[in-house]
Amino acid sequence: MEDKTSSSAKLKTVDVDVPLHTIGFEFQDISADKVSGNLHLTQKCCQPYNMLHGGVSALIAESLASIGAHVACGYKRVVGIQLSINHLKSAVIGDFIHAEATPLTVGKSIQVWDVRIWKIDPSNSESRLLIASSRVTVKSNMHVPENAKDTGDWLKKHSKL
Repeated sequence: MEDKTSSSAKLKTVDVDVPLHTIGFEFQDISADKVSGNLHLTQKCCQPYNMLHGGVSALIAESLASIGAHVACGYKRVVGIQLSINHLKSAVIGDFIHAEATPLTVGKSIQVWDVRIWKIDPSNSESRLLIASSRVTVKSNMHVPENAKDTGDWLKKHSKL
């Protein structure tokens, strides 16, 4: 799979979410309607059997949903309050995955996001296999403490409202 990501895309990830950056995740879209990105699976994100770690799938799901919820509520504080994930198929070291979070409902205090993770065929990015499906509930529009007032600044630079 040809690497079409620029160094600015990689900088976006470290600016927005350090744990996702650490495993190599790269954002594609950040908006109130969709948060998506890609990951090339390496040992950093796989369990000892060289398969994608279920905890990494959960990390991706909650991170993408929380980022989308943060944008959707005007960059106020959000907190994940429930995560449900189904692991449907496996992915192994060397595979490429694509994750996408979209809102099911955006209320004043509660948001629910659907997150799907697909394994991508490197020779045909249109060919994908659903490997995980998740639902994330997020409490939103919470007060931002004074010491965290600039938390949304990096995200504002990279999101599309």
